Amino acid sequence: MGVRPDLRSSTGVLGAALLIASLACVERDESVEQGASEPAIVSTPQTDEHKALYSLGAMFGLSISKLGLTESEFEWVAQGASDVALGRQPAVKTSQYADQLKDLFASRAQAGEDSEAAASAAFLEEAAAAEGAVQTPSGLVMTELVAGEGEAPSPTDTVVVHYHGTFRDGSVFDSSIDRGSPARFPLNRVIPCWTEAVTQMKVGGKSRIVCPASIAYGTRGTGKIPGGATLTFEVELLEIVEQSAPAG
Repeated sequence: MGVRPDLRSSTGVLGAALLIASLACVERDESVEQGASEPAIVSTPQTDEHKALYSLGAMFGLSISKLGLTESEFEWVAQGASDVALGRQPAVKTSQYADQLKDLFASRAQAGEDSEAAASAAFLEEAAAAEGAVQTPSGLVMTELVAGEGEAPSPTDTVVVHYHGTFRDGSVFDSSIDRGSPARFPLNRVIPCWTEAVTQMKVGGKSRIVCPASIAYGTRGTGKIPGGATLTFEVELLEIVEQSAPAG
């Protein structure tokens, strides 16, 4: 399942925390020599069991993705995971490195966030300078692609939309269009960027919105979205399902 803009959630590094806890509990003889690692399996999983096991690895990979590991660094991670999971003697006394591992996570994550924030700021500035773009005080950059003719929703309305979300490099992180099914959600439960943007649209309209991290997923990010990321969405407002009652 992709990252949905209607969910105000943040995914922690649960896998990483479990890894740290596991390493701290492994107390085998540190004098055992490091064994030779086996060659990696490069193939596409075919059976449901293999696909499930691959998914387990993918979830673990996501949990440590913020480390920004190089290929050679990941080889050490893979060897440590393999040794412990298959009952082999670890090459080091892992409990001695729990604090260092926590520091590594913190420093690598911060470096990644700083890099993403700097690149996102430049991307946002470029987006704001594009023809037809309007930037609001919150930092939202909005460009109308198709003018709507219906009503505009209020922040407490429930709406149906189609959307396509991309990172700075154009890669897709979530898309109701790709899934072939529009999304429905109350506007007071989406990220602030969406609440602000969609309430400026009319039914039948389509806009491109660029969301800085401060009104999207913040410095922590969520799931596959890194902390500090600026995100771009193309949003089409299809319907207002429920309108808030008029005041008075």
